[in-house]
Amino acid sequence: MDRELEPRKVEPEELPDFVIVTGMSGAGRTEAMHVFEDLGYFCVDNLPSSLLGELVRVNEDTEHAGGRRRLAVVCDSRNGDFFGDLEAELAAMEEAGISYKTLFLDAADDKLIARYKSSRRRHPLCTDGTTIWQGIQRERHMLMGLRDRADFVIDTTDMLPQKLRSTIRGLFSTGSERKGLAVTVYSFGFKHGAPYDADLVMDVRFLPNPYYDPELRPLTGLDAPVRDFVRMREETIEFEQKWHDLLDVVMPGYVAEGKQQLAIGVGCTGGQHRSVALAEATGDYLKSKGYRVSVAHRDLRLAERGHDVQRESDNVLDARAAGKDA
Repeated sequence: MDRELEPRKVEPEELPDFVIVTGMSGAGRTEAMHVFEDLGYFCVDNLPSSLLGELVRVNEDTEHAGGRRRLAVVCDSRNGDFFGDLEAELAAMEEAGISYKTLFLDAADDKLIARYKSSRRRHPLCTDGTTIWQGIQRERHMLMGLRDRADFVIDTTDMLPQKLRSTIRGLFSTGSERKGLAVTVYSFGFKHGAPYDADLVMDVRFLPNPYYDPELRPLTGLDAPVRDFVRMREETIEFEQKWHDLLDVVMPGYVAEGKQQLAIGVGCTGGQHRSVALAEATGDYLKSKGYRVSVAHRDLRLAERGHDVQRESDNVLDARAAGKDA
């Protein structure tokens, strides 16, 4: 079994402060760096190996918010003559007590050739008229020692990007993968415009509207009377059960795809009553399932302002009527 595929539980203190990503050109290094960025690492691509130690020292001397800053650096054959010093630099870092992990990405020769042909990019070691295959062989010989000493080796030959992302997250993240998905649930009013940034949109205008109750009209979905009016109805109870069933299907799919941000819009007419109450309820449900959720109300302030304007208009009319009666 490959080392990177062995099941393991990663504790926060196990996470490396410094990860060096290397391997064969075309094996997925760019995709790997995207994952490390999503995991909160400060990423540097194509760094000369002679600067590795200096980067660590600069990072240690630099104050930054949120505690320690983890580093992920790509060092590969694009560095040319600088790359030959990588193994020596790693040995020097070990002598200096600098802790690090190495991730080596590999793939079969025929797959690497196919990827280069489809991308139409030049292999970094094909500078003197050599073929792609010859460039790959040169690179394999150059990287042989690094592959043998790597902490983790991932063979991406038959991997889709989704699988590579999940494999790296399994090695360098802790806890549930659901925590890696940032979910925003927000309410909105269709009369203020449909959302353009939502991944999921739920229209709840089919539910009875508290607006038509004079006592509830000036309130919002954050107020208990409106919340009870909306959520205690038989049709809402049935809707929420099926809405939760849908979320239980799609949310794990988004996690499996490696999605990092998800926006869910819940809309009613004005964005003040039904959508607000149900956006809050949706956020609570997803939090109970282990997702990292924030709830916002896009048009709530507009709705409240609208009622302030309406009250001012009513006061003016009342004053005019009083003047006529006088």
